[in-house]
Amino acid sequence: MRVIAGQAKGCILKSPKGSKTRPATELVRGAIFSILESTAGDWSVVLDLFSGSGSLGIEALSRGAGWVDFVEQDPRCCAIIKQNLEKTGFKDNTHVYCCSVARAISFLDKEYGIILMDPPYSSPFIDKTVEQLANSELVSNKSIVVVTHSQLRPLKPNYASLNLIKEHRHGDSVIALYRKETQI
Repeated sequence: MRVIAGQAKGCILKSPKGSKTRPATELVRGAIFSILESTAGDWSVVLDLFSGSGSLGIEALSRGAGWVDFVEQDPRCCAIIKQNLEKTGFKDNTHVYCCSVARAISFLDKEYGIILMDPPYSSPFIDKTVEQLANSELVSNKSIVVVTHSQLRPLKPNYASLNLIKEHRHGDSVIALYRKETQI
C-alpha cells in the first residue's frame, strides 16, 4: 500500500498484519480524493475515523491538508499509524486518538472540513455512528463527510441534517458523500 499523490507520493505504508482492518484500495482512495478535489473547499482540518493504517488521513496530508486527527481503537493500528506518519514526515500535523470512534465523537471539539469514515464493512453500528456524527458539533455547513461501505449494507440518504450528495460504486465498495443541510 502506498501514497497515491502529493508530497509523499509513492511512499510505502505499513498495514497491520493479521488484523481485521481492510485498508481502502488505491482505486477507492483515488476515487475518494478525486471527488474531494472537486467538492471539498476546506482542507485545513481533517478527521479520519476508523483509521486502520492511517492511509486515508495520510493521503489527505500528502495532498495538502493542514491537520489530521486520526481515530482508531486498536492499539496495534495506532502504533502503525504513528510509524506511517513518521515515515511520511507528517507527524507534526496530526494527533492519533487511540479510542473508539463513538468516544472520540463525544469529546472532540472542533469543526472539520473533511471527515473520512472507513468503518469495518461488517459493523452493525455504521448507521448509529453516522447518526452520532451528524448530531455532533464536528460537522459544519461547509463539511464534507465521506463514508465507505459495502454495497450489501446500504446507508440512508439522510442522517439528522446530513444529506447524501453523491454516491460512487467501486466493486463491493461504495463511497457516499454527505453534506449538512443549510438553513435558509
